Amino acid sequence: MKVSIEEHLQQLRSKATELLLREDWNEYINLYSRFISLCRSHLLAAGSGVTSDSLHKTLCLALSNRAEARFRSRDLPGALEDCDDALDLDPAHLKSLLCKAKVLLDLDRYSSASECLKLALASQPSGGAADVVRGLLYRCRKLEAQSRTGGFDLSDWILNGFSEKCPDLAEYIGPVEIRRTTKGGRGFFATKNVEAGTPLVVTRAVVVGRGILPESGDRHGESARMVMWKDFVDKILDVAEKCSRTLCLIYQLSAGTGQGELDVPDIGLFKPEAAEELFVLKSKKPDVGRILKVLDVNCLREEGFSAGIHGKDSNYIGVGLWILPSFVNHSCSPSARRLHVGDRVVVHASRDVKAGEEITFAYFDVLLPLDDRRAMAKGWGFECNCERCRLESSVGFRQEMRELEMVMKSGTNLDGVAVKLEEGMSRWTVKGKAKGFLRASFWPAYSGVYESEKLTRRCGRRIPAVSMAVQSVSEAVGGDERILRALLRRLKRGGGDAMEMDKAMRLGRGTYGKIMKKAAMKAMFEVALVHYGN
Repeated sequence: MKVSIEEHLQQLRSKATELLLREDWNEYINLYSRFISLCRSHLLAAGSGVTSDSLHKTLCLALSNRAEARFRSRDLPGALEDCDDALDLDPAHLKSLLCKAKVLLDLDRYSSASECLKLALASQPSGGAADVVRGLLYRCRKLEAQSRTGGFDLSDWILNGFSEKCPDLAEYIGPVEIRRTTKGGRGFFATKNVEAGTPLVVTRAVVVGRGILPESGDRHGESARMVMWKDFVDKILDVAEKCSRTLCLIYQLSAGTGQGELDVPDIGLFKPEAAEELFVLKSKKPDVGRILKVLDVNCLREEGFSAGIHGKDSNYIGVGLWILPSFVNHSCSPSARRLHVGDRVVVHASRDVKAGEEITFAYFDVLLPLDDRRAMAKGWGFECNCERCRLESSVGFRQEMRELEMVMKSGTNLDGVAVKLEEGMSRWTVKGKAKGFLRASFWPAYSGVYESEKLTRRCGRRIPAVSMAVQSVSEAVGGDERILRALLRRLKRGGGDAMEMDKAMRLGRGTYGKIMKKAAMKAMFEVALVHYGN
């Protein structure tokens, strides 16, 4: 018996409902693809027995349903295409307008999302639908303001103990650009003077892989890492295959040595509103080998403090690919830090930065002596030649410093190390920023002294007061919880005054960014004391 078009479509709808309840999005999309193809073929055919107007409505709803499924499976370009096709059939179709707005929000195209929602409101939705539209419109306007001004405030989230859902943060590119470095590579540079704490970039990860793994020495731990890495890579390849824009941006990143001189992309390429024609590739099929090399060079771990504030286990690991931060090079005198909030990373100036100065991260612990930093840089596959490393490698008193390093590493006579370094810097006529560099290299010794009231008293005025040392080191290497903690402990013991609290606030902004109010910053101070022990 011949099945009518109406019966065939109804059978597909029933099957789709089952798949929807199971959240089997791939099969749901495949089924609706057949449904849509069937509708379109019958629209082209004459005498189908179904009015054209009715079939147009059915097709519009089917496109909207497939768009929603594609949105949930993170095929955002596909979802957007389906929404546009549905709206071509019915420009006021509420479900398609809402889905398109959600897709545009996830693509960080806030103005376009707002326009969709205004059209949705104009269709006069009833009851709860109107509230949903207004809620999304409020969110759009808030994110649009953030993306325009760089004004972020995480205060409520922090004051509530990070227990709530991660705050909504917009995609933001501040006063920065990508330029050729003096070594011929590519780097991130400030386009104007910025104060410590100023947000420079806020961006979403392409993919983040997270897990709590066994101890690294355990073979089960190694196996778990391999499983986690494979899952991470599979997700990257899935996103790259679905979105040519993402694939194009991944291809902008370095894949390691042997590539020759890489092009310097315009910063506008990384803005959400960049024109789609900028992302046309000869092949939409991802080059797996190239992508694996890019991941090997550019993946970032969620830094420890971010993991700590989210209450993660000590064996927690979070790895992700954030495109723009991948252009930030290393320096042992870094000028920027990052704070991970959900899948977003906030990159902010960790000290004052001048226009034209390169923005740099510390890829590893820089509160250590030169030889230790050189060994870590070698592990990363490069040799650091920053201002600090050049100074420390060229001084005529290098042997004396090595002797002090040996004593410091033994963990004994830390006060003697700090005193001898201060006496040495006076004898060697070390001045200004150079003092901050050397104190940073011997920070474990200074920190050990400032942790002990007995050692602090023993040193007396032979070493600088904690507030002076903290300021000196932070001006050289930027904000750092361990530096901040030395000052916070002094304040907690009741030895500080209003001026030292002001210094702590300034250092806090360099450490965490200007993304919170004063009360929230004080709450962060408490977290820092707990995280690093008090």
